[in-house]
Amino acid sequence: MIISVPESCLLTTDTVIRSYLGAYITKWKPPPSPLLALCTFLVSEKHAGDRSPWKPYLDTLPEAYTCPVCLEPEVVNLLPRPLITKAREQRSCVGEFYTSSRDFFSSLQPLFSEAVESIFTYSALLWAWCTVNTRAVYLSHRRHGCLSTEPDTCALAPFLDLLNHSPDIQVKAAFNEETHCYEIRAASRCRKHEEVFICYGPHDNHRLLLEYGFVSPRNPHACVYVSRDILVKYLPSTDKQMSKKIAILKDHGFLENLTFGWDGPSWRLLTALKLLCLEAGEFTCWKKVLLGEIISDTNEKASLDITRKICSYFIEESNAVLQKVSHMKDEEVALTNQLTLVETLWAEELKILQASATILGSLQTGLA
Repeated sequence: MIISVPESCLLTTDTVIRSYLGAYITKWKPPPSPLLALCTFLVSEKHAGDRSPWKPYLDTLPEAYTCPVCLEPEVVNLLPRPLITKAREQRSCVGEFYTSSRDFFSSLQPLFSEAVESIFTYSALLWAWCTVNTRAVYLSHRRHGCLSTEPDTCALAPFLDLLNHSPDIQVKAAFNEETHCYEIRAASRCRKHEEVFICYGPHDNHRLLLEYGFVSPRNPHACVYVSRDILVKYLPSTDKQMSKKIAILKDHGFLENLTFGWDGPSWRLLTALKLLCLEAGEFTCWKKVLLGEIISDTNEKASLDITRKICSYFIEESNAVLQKVSHMKDEEVALTNQLTLVETLWAEELKILQASATILGSLQTGLA
């Protein structure tokens, strides 16, 4: 057992509805979401300062977060392409969340002497959203009729949420119905005076940065994603069957999660490229490719050659971005922390690609 937090110390929608906000939430239509209830409570309690019974917990929370939604646009544009798309979606999601919540915030005016617009600002709600998104634990409980039908599964667990992540740790985390505590148990012992880690899940670095705002060095789950445009970048434009091949890959789910990892190109990536490299006379064998069968030495060599070119392209791109980030750190001192985060992500991806290039070299030598 690493930690056990009593149910009475957890901050949930039950906490919010029992508070001074309960009456306002109950009468608001359409019903607020569980997320809005938690975020409203956090902003309100933070505004209360010393008067808040939750002040000791609020004091442990970060003043600012480093999820992509909090990064400056010029920093977001330096992220890997798949992550830029997700970062913009995240920003749009939070913006819509704020816009759609403003009328509800206005209904809370009787609770405050100041104008609610000055309390429930975009930055205040962003802070609360990040607090829930990065620190909440999963806790399923009965649905409140005064809240929307969205899943009500988030709980903030004071002190427990100070435990940092390590991908190498195995833990079991759950609410214990017998003790009425949220408990975390580790599969291995913790040595005296060493920091105690837990695992947030088997996430790659893109997911960790998007959801938690950090990158894990030497993360065994880290990978480099290959998008569709890069997948076909080095294929011959004269291939008349290319559109059919792409359609087959799409129909069978082989255009997503194509990656390079610490152990080289993924089976999915190699399989997709083997299908794309089929010659006209081999095209009827596409089902065998998806089942993992070898079609010909020519196909094996061609697909490995394209894989190596894609890997080399990513290595060049990583080096170029790292150089750009280095220059920006000298010129944009105020963005140093954000740029360092991006730098760490690209440096990790470069190590993965270099490892993949070595493995690809060995595979090609074996076919020579």
